[in-house]
Amino acid sequence: MNDESHNNYFAGVDIGSTMTKVVITGAGRESSLIGPTGPEHRKLANCVMEDALNRAGININDVTYIVATGYGRINVPFADRQVTEITCHAKGLSSLIPSARTVVDIGGQDSKGIRIENGKVVDFVMNDKCAAGTGRFLEIIADALGVALDRLGELSLTAQQPAAIGSYCSVFAGSDVLDRLREGYSREAIALGCLHSVAQRVIEIGGFREPLRVTGGVAEYFPGVIKAICQLTGMKAEVVPEPIQAGALGAAIKAHQAADLGAKRAR
Repeated sequence: MNDESHNNYFAGVDIGSTMTKVVITGAGRESSLIGPTGPEHRKLANCVMEDALNRAGININDVTYIVATGYGRINVPFADRQVTEITCHAKGLSSLIPSARTVVDIGGQDSKGIRIENGKVVDFVMNDKCAAGTGRFLEIIADALGVALDRLGELSLTAQQPAAIGSYCSVFAGSDVLDRLREGYSREAIALGCLHSVAQRVIEIGGFREPLRVTGGVAEYFPGVIKAICQLTGMKAEVVPEPIQAGALGAAIKAHQAADLGAKRAR
């Protein structure tokens, strides 16, 4: 790190399909904030960034460089650079767990498997053509069961066996749920079956190697999906610290690296 950047701050903004995350690092402090992603990406990015700055006790002029990533990265008007979420998740994970070789990111609208060597992406695969295997699938299931999304994982904990939810399409998943209810399955068994279904769709991405680490909103809020991945693959999968913020953290690290190479914000 050069002397000029030692006391400055660096920010990463990750606009996902459902949540917007900001991480600010520098001067021995870190500030992070999460907010829902709405239709007005630019307005939301500004609001979340302002809140994160206030939490850190600094202003935008204290930030040397800002990198945006994620689904809506082109809609961050104050960013100095846009970097893909693949790169940022790998960078964020490597900073937390240098030994990690595979990261699985399970987000709101897609899921990704990323292979890493020496902190760099060497290969990746994605499921971005269907919401099955994502947080959106779980939203649809929760709605069909008539429970709040944040209670779906809790509901699954008391089930002895998962009900079979075989649909590959989130559009028809609601019909699967209704069929299982008519067959007499409990809501708990159906909830567990849905977590297993998401795990199965994620596994089908393929290319996983141990040690396996998991990021994303599903990893943060639905540990049952991670448990199912372990059961179905026989592999050990661990959730990284604050998994929903891994992409924003990686973007903040990229911002710091850019500053170390002499890049500065346009004031």
